[in-house]
Amino acid sequence: MHTLLRTAVCLATIILGSVAALAAEPIELFNGHDLTGWTKHGGNGTYTVEDGCIVGHSAPDTTNTFLCTDQDFGDFELEADFVIYDRDFNSGIQLRSHVRPDGNGERVYGYQCEIDPRADRKWTAGIYFEGGDDNRKAGWLNDLTQNEAAREAFKLGEWNHVRVRAQGRRIQTWLNDVPAADWTDTDDKAFTPKGCIGLQVHAVGKLTEPREVRFKNLKLTSLAIDEEPRK
Repeated sequence: MHTLLRTAVCLATIILGSVAALAAEPIELFNGHDLTGWTKHGGNGTYTVEDGCIVGHSAPDTTNTFLCTDQDFGDFELEADFVIYDRDFNSGIQLRSHVRPDGNGERVYGYQCEIDPRADRKWTAGIYFEGGDDNRKAGWLNDLTQNEAAREAFKLGEWNHVRVRAQGRRIQTWLNDVPAADWTDTDDKAFTPKGCIGLQVHAVGKLTEPREVRFKNLKLTSLAIDEEPRK
């Protein structure tokens, strides 16, 4: 009996260890060929696949547009490369976000890792709350006003690397390996433990000259709640 019990415990340990190992494997969110696993929500911006990148294209007279994963994610570490070419354009990566009806369309709302090339701010990798809802207004949660190193890490017109760690209530970001935002959500009503990943094409008003943002190497690793942050 004791032998059987020991065998069962060993098997359970092996199985649980295997599951944990599998959970720690990075997931490729983008297959490099098409937009399988992603769905567009919101405005009339468009998304194409070019040279192994997801390319978001602006459109005039429309609201913000988002390309969102069909799958939701909770605790994770996300890495991505992006390039944006114009100071007057804006983008971002949605984290644990959701979609709600909005008039005749849709509205994506939730945490966002900003791509903010404005010369007077340069808050790329700051944390913003996009869209607003009944529990929280849209606005900055952690900008980079007090982080000059992160503000200077952004490169306009060149590939940038961003890493986001969302674990429990804490969200941390790194821009080109420079620590950027570090924010903990203490609002029980507004806290979102799980949701989709989204790529934003920001509204450009009546601007007809095209603007674009490119993303590649989108990888997500699920995390156990008690893991220590990687330095």
